[in-house]
Amino acid sequence: MSRFSRFRHGCVSLLLLLLGLSAGICHGFGTFGFDIHHRYSDPVKEFLAVDELPAKGSPEFYTAMVHRDTIIKGRHLATENDQTPVTFLDGNETYRLNSLGFLHYANVSVGTPALSFLVALDTGSDLFWLPCDCSSCVQAIGTPGGPAIEFNIYSPNTSSTSSKVPCNSAMCEHHRRCSSPSNNCPYQVDYLSNGTSSIGVLVEDVLHLTTDDDESKPVEAKITFGCGKVQTGSFLNGAAPNGLFGLGVDNISVPSILANEKLASNSFSLCFGYDGVGRITFGDTGSSDQGETPFNLRQSHPTYNVSITQIKVGGNAGDLEFNAIFDSGTSFTYLNDPAYTLISENFNNLAEEKRYTSNSSSDDLPFEYCYELSANQTSFKYPVVNLTMKGGDQFSVHDPIVVIRAPGGGLYCLGVVKSDSVNIIGQNFMTGYRIVFDREKMVLGWKASNCYDIETSNTLPVIPPTAVPPAIAVNPEATSGNSNNSGVPGASPPMTNRSTLLKVLSHGLTIALILFSALI
Repeated sequence: MSRFSRFRHGCVSLLLLLLGLSAGICHGFGTFGFDIHHRYSDPVKEFLAVDELPAKGSPEFYTAMVHRDTIIKGRHLATENDQTPVTFLDGNETYRLNSLGFLHYANVSVGTPALSFLVALDTGSDLFWLPCDCSSCVQAIGTPGGPAIEFNIYSPNTSSTSSKVPCNSAMCEHHRRCSSPSNNCPYQVDYLSNGTSSIGVLVEDVLHLTTDDDESKPVEAKITFGCGKVQTGSFLNGAAPNGLFGLGVDNISVPSILANEKLASNSFSLCFGYDGVGRITFGDTGSSDQGETPFNLRQSHPTYNVSITQIKVGGNAGDLEFNAIFDSGTSFTYLNDPAYTLISENFNNLAEEKRYTSNSSSDDLPFEYCYELSANQTSFKYPVVNLTMKGGDQFSVHDPIVVIRAPGGGLYCLGVVKSDSVNIIGQNFMTGYRIVFDREKMVLGWKASNCYDIETSNTLPVIPPTAVPPAIAVNPEATSGNSNNSGVPGASPPMTNRSTLLKVLSHGLTIALILFSALI
């Protein structure tokens, strides 16, 4: 199976909203970062003039996220740094789009003159592609009560720095389809989501970055990406409408190209804040005091897969080794048995509130373990969840629950969904961490962070907000590291207090309000 045909779309509604980029020259290794914005964060809602979205914390909100995950999760999964990191042009602060599964989009700047594209960021796939001289693609999206947002469409003919990738290039996977070595290299990326694909040719052009330091020197990175002439399936219904930014392990991914061109170390980080603020930084190798565990690399299709050796719930430890994938394109955490049963039943045994039982066929909650909260209840306790990674380092889940609010009452649920396939540590488990994907050392790193200032946030307290944090997918494996380093100051208590104003669960939950309409 070819490299590209193995790709599966893992960020079907993930939009990292990058607010700007630049161009220029950089010498030697560096790190590059850019701001990311979740689909329903306030900055993105303001940018898109979107008001009519599922209320954060409502049943519709969580059903929409799990529905989105279900569509995409079947895809084929998908030290101190003294060098200057690099990022997108206007810095690396990003924003979460809450109602689309807490996933992220970014504006990237490509070509000469530079054009900006709203692309989905995905660690579960490799190829970066843009709609390009397309016969089948999204030209614009409408906004409720506002004007349509028109997207830029890339064209090699209008960029003075664009060049074709010939069939005899090492980057050309489908060279056998070429009638001549000098022909333009074709590509086809097939995703499992309802016949979703991107088809076109490979091109080279400039990706505009800037150094992630006080000097902010512009950097022009020559990269290979897909000129997507035909998009099908979910891409025509709002999923990654203006391009997909693959962050995978393969040589075609942007992090790999930046490392091969000596523009950045072969590593990058994603930070997921409680309030929807995040960031991505190319060349970030983390810090010496971060937790670490090695990747489990498969030659046939390498992914950010790791091993978990123990699950602790409320101080009760269960030894169980299994693999999972850290996936930025998945909202919640998905686990197979026996891991799912271990974590959920231990959580249930320690929960103090009455377990919620659905009494309506329309009550389509995606979570199995939910607990009732009274209309006037302003605080509650829930069991602490910790994962022990292979190698011994602790990964403390800062907020494993989701709170469902509606007029009249409320629930809180364990934010884990039973999987029938791959184990995924979703974005909800990664919230509050700077996650480092170090492809040089082949380790996953993590450290608590508020995501506002990577350098200073290492010593700042990380305080979960009253709002429910997003879900994130993870698949860890061990490395030697600081075995006692959880990335969170102090030992975790067996139960955590949760203070929040909660209102009742409303029945009549519908999946119709999901991602694609919300994308507008």
